[in-house]
Amino acid sequence: MSAASVEQPFREEEPVTLTTIADEIMERHPGYRVEIIGGHLLVTPSPDAPHARALTGLMIPFIAAGLHGGETETLQNVGLWLPTGAEDYAIPDLVVVDADIDDHLVENNAYDPACFRLVLEVTSGNWKDDLKTKVAAYAEAKIPVYIVVDRKHQRLHVLTDPVGSGYENHRPHSPGELVTLPDSIGAKVTLDVAEILEAGRPRTND
Repeated sequence: MSAASVEQPFREEEPVTLTTIADEIMERHPGYRVEIIGGHLLVTPSPDAPHARALTGLMIPFIAAGLHGGETETLQNVGLWLPTGAEDYAIPDLVVVDADIDDHLVENNAYDPACFRLVLEVTSGNWKDDLKTKVAAYAEAKIPVYIVVDRKHQRLHVLTDPVGSGYENHRPHSPGELVTLPDSIGAKVTLDVAEILEAGRPRTND
């Protein structure tokens, strides 16, 4: 009597998602920031002390203006869900968001862009991403105000009025200027460009 052959079911391996890869990178390299923008992984090493110092200094005028604890919050490293791809998200350095942000979690610790009034990035070695890749992503997410503290070129960029994959207004500011941000963020905030850029410089013993 012959035995009938038994065919093993063919199981196709499920494709590894970018989110899974991002999680693995963060697990293997604690402190690294991994974002997915336009279907591409952006990996940023841990920030240096001047980067952190600039961020701490930047929080002060926002908090002093009343943008933390009432209708809005000023926060660091909050995930922003992006419309540029199925898994896309960014983790801006600093944000001003609506106080009910907890009610607008999308997934993967990223929140609906409608909650964000302002997004701010302090450049590191990846300054090109902040000045190009993220400009398009944040504009498509309709973030009203995007600020870049450009330590590479010693400029403070203020971008407003998102349209398509860009901003109608993009103005770089130099040290010596005082920049008043749009009222749409919820309060009057004026930034001293020289003070912010100086905080982002490495300190020396000279």
